[in-house]
This record gives sequence, structure tokens and C-alpha cells, in this order.
Amino acid sequence: MIKPAGKMTTQAIHSPFLLRPFKGISSAFELVRGDIRSVQARDPAARGTFEILLSYPGLHAVWSHRLTHWFWRHDMKTVARFLSQMTRSLTGIEIHPGAIIASGFFIDHGMGVVIGETAEIGKDVTMYHGVTLGGTSLEKGKRHPTIGDRVVIGAGAKVMGAITIGADSRIGANAVVVRSVPDNSVVVGVPGQNISRSKPHHAGDAPDLNHSSMPDIVGVSLAQLMERVEALEKQVASPDLLPPHVHAPHDSQWQGEDFSI
Repeated sequence: MIKPAGKMTTQAIHSPFLLRPFKGISSAFELVRGDIRSVQARDPAARGTFEILLSYPGLHAVWSHRLTHWFWRHDMKTVARFLSQMTRSLTGIEIHPGAIIASGFFIDHGMGVVIGETAEIGKDVTMYHGVTLGGTSLEKGKRHPTIGDRVVIGAGAKVMGAITIGADSRIGANAVVVRSVPDNSVVVGVPGQNISRSKPHHAGDAPDLNHSSMPDIVGVSLAQLMERVEALEKQVASPDLLPPHVHAPHDSQWQGEDFSI
């Protein structure tokens, strides 16, 4: 398990699963079946096994990573990097062979995904296109994120630095996350803001794929502040005597007369 806002040791994610593909044909086929089931469970567009095998670059990238990671751990790093770059050119997904990825990882669509060398990804994580798990330091050692179990990372999100995203969290589309967040967080915005969940997500629940649900916390707060200021101004002066100013939005729409449009 990943502890909230803490560091995860390599052993916490480095499960025997990473070696199983090389311990027998039956183990390899079981992993493949598990990967296919994860696609069927998390992508309503998936119609059948044959189509998934042929048409899911995210799946191909994960399978390739298992091979390149094995080479990386067995000190064949040049071979690992070469194969990972070949996979990048074929799938549009760049996963450094040094990254540690547990079972059930699903990359939907996939184009533009970048996962750095010291990134660690827990079980049953879902990631959409355009996501970056990036580093923010030139120092050797841990410099990429640790992602907890069952986390969903929305399209275009950037998770930067040696931070921890707690289990069962959801990162909204295009969020930029630069600070660790505890379990069951919802992060939106730039920089990412942690929003309290009204209904926590648990391990046995269906995947929380609603990564487009992004409350505009700054915009809502600003509009409410403007409404309160206008109410106070009306109490102390006639509206006709007030200087022109930008008004709060009405029915979620900003009024054109306040702007030069």
C-alpha cells in the first residue's frame, strides 16, 4: 500500500508480477488475459478480445515495458532503452524501462504519454493520453512521482517531481500536480488544488473514471466574492452613483457589457 503523501520504497511496488512473464508460458498468458480484462472493464468502446489485441497501443506499450524493464534490471540497459524507444515510435507512448509498474495498468488512447525513469505506479491505475509523470531535478535518485493503487489520471495532466499521489485519487484533465496528496484526493487546476470528496472511493468500487469533473474553485470563489461586494455597495450607495465595474456572472454567464467584445 502507498501511504498518503509519503515515500514508497521500491519493494512496495516491485512485485513478483514483473518476473512472471519469464517463469512460464501459463503465467505469461494469465498476465495477458488480466490486461485484456482491465481494458474491457475500463473502456466501454472495447468490443472484443481480438480487437483489443490489435488496436490498443496502451496495451502494447505496457507489454513492451515488461520486457524492457526485465532487461533494465538485468543490466542490459542499452538494449532496454533501444527497445523502449522503438515502442515509443510505434505507439506514441514513452515509458522509461527503469519505471516500476504494477499489474492492471491501463493507458487509454495513449498518445503523448511520458513516464520517467524513477516513476512508480501501483495496481489498477488508469491513465489517459497526454499525461506526463515527469522529473523536476537534475540530481540522481528518486525524481519522478509515485502513483498509488487505483488512481485515475485524466487527459493532459502533468504530475511532476518526487511526490506521492495517494491511492484511490483522481487527477482531473489538464491538472498540474506538484505537491503530494493523500489517499482519496481529487486534484484539479494549475497548480493542482486538492478538493474534498463528497463520496470516498474504496478498493472494491468501480473505477472512478470521471476525470472531466473539474469544479472551478477559483472562478466560483471569485464570483461569490463579487456578488457579496455588489450587495454591500448597494447598501451604502445608489447603483446609479457607482463607477462602472465588472459584474459577477449571471446564470454562469459573464455579461458582455463588462468587456470589450
